[in-house]
This record gives sequence, C-alpha cells and structure tokens, in this order.
Amino acid sequence: MIKNAVFFDHDGGVDDLLSLLLLLATPETELAGVVVTPADCYPDYAADASRKLMDLMGQTNTAVAVSAVRGVNAFPEVWRAQPYIINALPELLAIEQPTSPLSNQEGVDYVAETLSQTTSPVTYLMTGPCTTLVEALRKKPEIRANIKEIVWMAGAIHVAGNVRTYTHNGSAEWNVYWDAFSAHWLLNQKLPITLVPLDITNHVPVGIPFLKRLAHQSQYDVSRLASVCWAITINSIPGYDYLYHMWDVLATAYAIRRSLFATQTMNVDVSTQLPNEGETIKSTETGGFVTVVAKVSLEAFYNYLLTQLQQNFTGKIK
Repeated sequence: MIKNAVFFDHDGGVDDLLSLLLLLATPETELAGVVVTPADCYPDYAADASRKLMDLMGQTNTAVAVSAVRGVNAFPEVWRAQPYIINALPELLAIEQPTSPLSNQEGVDYVAETLSQTTSPVTYLMTGPCTTLVEALRKKPEIRANIKEIVWMAGAIHVAGNVRTYTHNGSAEWNVYWDAFSAHWLLNQKLPITLVPLDITNHVPVGIPFLKRLAHQSQYDVSRLASVCWAITINSIPGYDYLYHMWDVLATAYAIRRSLFATQTMNVDVSTQLPNEGETIKSTETGGFVTVVAKVSLEAFYNYLLTQLQQNFTGKIK
C-alpha cells in the first residue's frame, strides 16, 4: 500500500487530539512528524497526550516536538487547559511513561529538519496557527519543495469569525488571529494551500444525534475514547457559540479522504490591523491564490468518521 505521508502541526485542543486519533486510525496514512504549536493549549500537556495516543494506537516510531513560537493574541486560558483534561482520562493515565519519543529539538527546527529529509513531498496538516511552519520556512526556504500541500483549518471568508474581544469587530477566526502577521506572510508565498474555514465547519456540528451514534459503537476502544473526548466539549465553549463543531476533524478528513468534499479557488489575504486583525478577505489584488473547501457530503462524512473509529487499541500500556 502506498501511504499518504502527513506531517501534523496541531495546538492541543480536544479536536486537535481527536484529529491525531483519526490519523492514527487510518491505515493508508503515515505520520511523517508531529509538532505542537503552543496556541490553544499548554504545550507540554498536549505533547504528553499526543504521545500517549500514539502509544495506544501502537504507532510509536514518530517523534513529537514542541514549538517555542509565540503568537500576538493569546487564546483564552480556559480553552488552553483542554489537553490537561484529556491527560486525566483513564486510558491515558494508565500509561506511566509514553514509548513514543519526545524530540529534543525545538519544534521549528524539528519541522525544518524533518521536511528537508523526507524522501517525497508530504501533506502538511495544520489545525492550529501557522507560526511554526512559517518560522521553519523562513529558516530553511528549500523545504517548500517537500510540501505537497498545506491543509489548514483556518479563516472565515463569507461568515462571521469566532474571535470575541472588546477591540475586535468579530470577523476573524482564532487560528489566524493568534498570529495574523504570519498568516498574511504564508498566504503570499505562492504555496499550495487549502483552507478549511468556518464557512464549511459551521455546517458540521458535534451534535447529540452524532454522539448517540458513536455511543452505540462504544464496544470499540477508539470509539469509546472519542465519545468521552467529545463529551468534555459540552461545556468548554463560550455561551455565544452554543455548539462544538468538527473544526479540526473536518480538516483532517479532507487531508485523507478528498472524495467527501468539493472545493473552489480564490485569492485570499489576511488583515493585520484592528479592528479586523486576522480577518481572511477575498481579494483581487493582494494575498494568494488558494483552494477553499466549500462543500462536504454531510451524511457520508459522519458515516466515514464512525467507520474509522471502529477500532481497538493495539499498543501496550506501560
């Protein structure tokens, strides 16, 4: 089997860790590397949770690195605590010391070195801000030749954003807003970028009907763990949004199962100034030409996800 090599850059939220679980549960996908960007998480907890998930799934050959980059606008602290909660689940607590290695390289260096050594171009999947990748590209520009495609859960093009502050007009999505300057730079690099924005993820909720279907297959280890992880999100979002969505999991599914989706292309740029800092703007003069995920076959997506999660752990708990 020819595997799809994916380098996963995430920022440790519940949906980021569920995205890692989905990647690990996909036989046709090979993890080329994992790096934690310290945005929507406390990174050490996110790295621990990542390594333990890899242990549970019996895939312990890939290192996890922690990036030291810093954004401009910090995520709310209550959101950043999510990987600490995941680490408190019984399946993860039972692992005293993960076998999956923690890289001794800083995350930017790990990305730059790993991508420079890959034997064929990889899909670079980002479910957090883009700063780690941007710094790696600035440090070692030649690695762009080894990136087949950047798939990024980011942006809000024709819909409202999810940033709520006193000084912002609400147009930005958090993964872009954390470091709008890096996002602006990335979109202007003529790289093969696919955005999975709020425009599409708003249509894919983690609702009770889906959770009921998942609960009915809790005889599988992976389904049971995923059920608990999504249950944690019920009170983890602010009152104005009401419902958790398949933000990162949808982007991950796109990276490994394109047939479920339809896309369009457009020129997109990012504002770096208030009151709309981080807004992803459809533009005709600036920015970059990108692919945008525009439609998903909703029932087929849910069916695909439920099927992929019908697995048991294959790793040893130590």
